Amino acid sequence: MRSTSVKTDAIFYEIFKAIPNIFFELIGQSNINSNAYEFTAPELKQTSLRLDGVFLTRQEFSNQPLYFVETQFYKDEEFYDRLFTGIFLYFSQYRPPNADWFAVVIYDRRSNEATLPPRYRALVEPHLRRFYLNETEEATEETLGVKIVRLVVASQQKTGELAKQLVSQAREELTDPLIQQKVIEFIETIVVYKFPNMSREEIEAMLNISLLRETRVYQEAAEEGELRAKVKLVPKLLQKGLSIQEIADVLELDIEEVRRVAREQ
Repeated sequence: MRSTSVKTDAIFYEIFKAIPNIFFELIGQSNINSNAYEFTAPELKQTSLRLDGVFLTRQEFSNQPLYFVETQFYKDEEFYDRLFTGIFLYFSQYRPPNADWFAVVIYDRRSNEATLPPRYRALVEPHLRRFYLNETEEATEETLGVKIVRLVVASQQKTGELAKQLVSQAREELTDPLIQQKVIEFIETIVVYKFPNMSREEIEAMLNISLLRETRVYQEAAEEGELRAKVKLVPKLLQKGLSIQEIADVLELDIEEVRRVAREQ
């Protein structure tokens, strides 16, 4: 059960890090400015504890609350002890300026929730939020992001059809080709995780993704995404002492593009 949980933890971490508004849609706070937050997984020093993830506010938004996020897909009676211990250790070690905080636990189903020890009852009402994915009601106005989260806990029988619908919805609703590409890749990743015996080609055929990848828009988006990744490496290579010409050669970038990034530093 733990290995399965590790995989789902990784999927949720990648989803929330890349598209943070999905988290706020899931908890019913879609009006929150997700650009005010950065999702991280801080390690707590001198302990074996690691928090699944924290939505930290950017410096200019420190008046907003912190969100500690945990996904729990198996029953563990020590879970709440570790959760609150980790949160207060985080406060002690990192000393965030935020006045308020919430602990958000995402369960696949209620039966996997541990018994909440009475000693934490004072924290429940102001700080603890629990969500059970199999109990969230499907609604016609449900956002694409929430449907992607639902896909993680869908049965294998429903996964294929739901994933196909989500790919179609992403193509229709997401006008930014880079965001569309990223969302479709997340959908594909979830399906790969749920069908480990299927080949990548079989999954692409099931979701009609191979057809999408042949389109000019997708190819341009992929090229733009690759360019952005290379540009991010320029400052690090400058710090290591490489010349502008050497960086352009290594990254196969136009030398003027490298000069532009260097000037911005």
